[in-house]
Order: sequence, then C-alpha cells, then structure tokens
Amino acid sequence: MSRPILPTFLRPHRLVPLLCLGLALTGCGRSEAPARPTASASTPAPAASAPAGANAMYAPLPGRQPTAAEMSALGRAMFFDPGLSASGKMACANCHSPDHAYGPPNGLSVQLGGPAGHDSGLRAVPSLRYLQTAGSFSEHHHDNDGNDSEDAGPTGGRTWDGRADSAHAQAAAPLLSPFEMANASEADVAARLRRAPYADRFRAAFGPAALDDDRQAFRLAGLALEVFQEEPKEFAPYDSKYDAVLRGHTRLSVQEARGLATFEDPNKGNCASCHISRITEDGAFPLFTDFGHIALGVPRNAALPANADPAFFDLGLCGPLRTDLKDHADYCGRFRTPSLRNVATRQVFFHNGVFHTLEDALRFYGLRDTQPERLYPKDAQGRVQKFDDLPEADRGNVNTEAPFGPRPGNRPVLSDGDIRDLVAFLHTLDDGWKPPAAAAR
Repeated sequence: MSRPILPTFLRPHRLVPLLCLGLALTGCGRSEAPARPTASASTPAPAASAPAGANAMYAPLPGRQPTAAEMSALGRAMFFDPGLSASGKMACANCHSPDHAYGPPNGLSVQLGGPAGHDSGLRAVPSLRYLQTAGSFSEHHHDNDGNDSEDAGPTGGRTWDGRADSAHAQAAAPLLSPFEMANASEADVAARLRRAPYADRFRAAFGPAALDDDRQAFRLAGLALEVFQEEPKEFAPYDSKYDAVLRGHTRLSVQEARGLATFEDPNKGNCASCHISRITEDGAFPLFTDFGHIALGVPRNAALPANADPAFFDLGLCGPLRTDLKDHADYCGRFRTPSLRNVATRQVFFHNGVFHTLEDALRFYGLRDTQPERLYPKDAQGRVQKFDDLPEADRGNVNTEAPFGPRPGNRPVLSDGDIRDLVAFLHTLDDGWKPPAAAAR
C-alpha cells in the first residue's frame, strides 16, 4: 500500500525533478509532487520532511491510510461535481475544462457563478496545468542559480495575486467565493459532501468519521482535490511539440524557429526573461514562467461589471481579493506571470480578459508605448488615457523592459511578421502533440 502524498505546502519550493513523465500516482509510494521531466535524471527526489505539526492539519483520521489513487479518485469526483456549488450547476470543471488544458472553455473575459449562476467574477480564469512547482508566495525570491544577491522580488503562489500557496488553498477559494461556487462557509461544503454520491467512498478512504466535523471534512476535501491536481497525465503531461524538440524527437519548422528566436531575443520579444524557455540549471524542462509578479498596464476591460464603477481598480497584489499587501504601494498592479504552455488554446488573455485573440495579446506588447492610442481611450480633451486600469499614483509600477520602451510614434519592436512567427512558435507549446505520421493514422 502506498504512503499518503504530502500536500504541496509541505514540500520544498524547488524539487529535484524526475524523468518519468507518465508516472502514475497510484502505488508510487513516494511523498513528493508529480515530477517535472528532466533531460537526463532518472532517480526520484528524496521525500520532503514535514515541519513539526504541519502534517497534522491535513493528516487523515486515525485508521486506514488512503492511497494516492483513492484520494485522486475522490478529488476527480469532486472536481466534476456541480453539487458542491450553491447553484447546483457549477463544478470546478466548468471553468477549468480538461478539454481546454484545464482553463476556461469559452471566450468570456470572466466566468459566471454565484448562487444562481449569473454573477461575474473579477478575473480571467487561469489554467491549472503546470503549477506543481509554483511554490509559496514570497516577497523576496532568489533563483537557485548560485547568486543569492539577486532578489527577483514577489514570486509564487497559484492565483493571479499569489495568495493561494498550495493546490488545496487554491481549491478552497472558488468553493467559498461569492461569485464562483458561492458556499457561505466550510460547513456548507461539508453538508454537500455528506449528500454527495461519493460520500461513502470519502469515509472509506479517510475513515468513518471523516465527514462528521465540518472543518475536517473541508480540509480533507482540499487534500483530495490537491492530489487529483497533481496527476501528471492530467496536469503536467509535458507532451507538446516543443517538449519533443527538447527530447530530440523532432524539429521546429522554419517559422516556429524564427518565433522562438524572437521570443528569446532580449532586444525584441524578450519573452523568455519571464517565460523561461530553456531546460533549467537543474535539468528540468521549462514551465514558460518564472512565477514572478509584474505590472504590465493592460487596458481596462469595460466589459467587466465591476469596472462600471470608475473608482474600482483590481490592483493584484494590493487587492481587492488579497488584503495582506494592500499597503505595499510598489506592488499595486502586479499579477503573477502565467505559464505560456497551452496559451494558444485560450480565448481570453491577461488577468482582466481584455484581449480575445493571441495576436491581439502579442500586439499589445508592441503598441503599448509606441501607439497607445490604439489600445487606450481618450478623455474629453482628446488625450490618451494610458494605463487606464491603474490609479495614476500606481502607474509608475508598470514594467518598461523590452519590448516596451520605444517612444510614441516609433516603430513597434514587434512587426506583424514577428507576431505571426511568435504565434506559430506558441502553438508548439500545446499539449497532446503527435508526430505527423502518428496523427495521420
């Protein structure tokens, strides 16, 4: 029988990765997260040691210890269960569709939820894939590159504002959010679990009393959801064309290679400065994010109901959903850098869902500083209201590194041809790639 898997918050931020891409959780008998594949590593990382008392919070009740397979199966059942929502119509999978890389299944800027299923959220739904090594949020992150003098600044967390430090914390947020699954309390969730068709399986896995206490039931549900969200095949398959290129199994086309060159050119796309594209120092395949938090100054999305109030601003790390950093003025407007894996499958981009095509999202980087009138509204005097989704006092936080920076009227750093090449390359990050001969069969 396999040992129970530790939640992410009990593991180190940086894991020694594994090559076993298709490793199943069932019977793995280890206590680390699903592996990021490496170019050559073939032995598993040592099990993490839990801080004193930390494991007790999420430990199963006395008695039989559930296997990873049992917890994952329960997590899957909950993930697809609309009965866990106040409306009875909204499951986790409604917003995080497995057919869309566990991201949104449509082009809505924000998804609808709430008690009746008609309330708009504040932010675009991110993908749940490739988050296993996101790590806890830290204001002062240092990369494992041997240079501890370089502080990367705010980094980590699983939500746009980094406030969820683990998969179970991330899962708890929509369950209790008033504009998502809209449960009023942990007790509401526990009551729904007791009525669920898998309640007996829940008790069989965690013990006969697993659902008796509301708080314990809620926490064990979070653990099961976390284990499900660490199934490698579902959430970290590493089977895109670009992964095949890294393995030496195929090559990029001429256009895709041009796109990669633009992506990595520090004077052009400069995308790889945040969306890391090469095998890392410790041999892990790239996640196409550094999990950092950055202010880009994207245009305000007038389609969001919350933005009908001109005094409302979503400031990311500064709130409104996160409150512990509200006094850090230099953090206002910063949002976590998402992975670009599967980005070409999306229909909505950036934290506020203001753009709906990949081409428009890429074009923003070239036009923001050179032709802002194409992106931002004008006031009554005809002046362009640049960075209109940030209070004026916070606009100095906006990033100015390439491809940003050229003055108004200058030629955009990214040409239309560059954008076409970038789109071609970004399509190589879609999961589920098959060699042409295999795809034809």
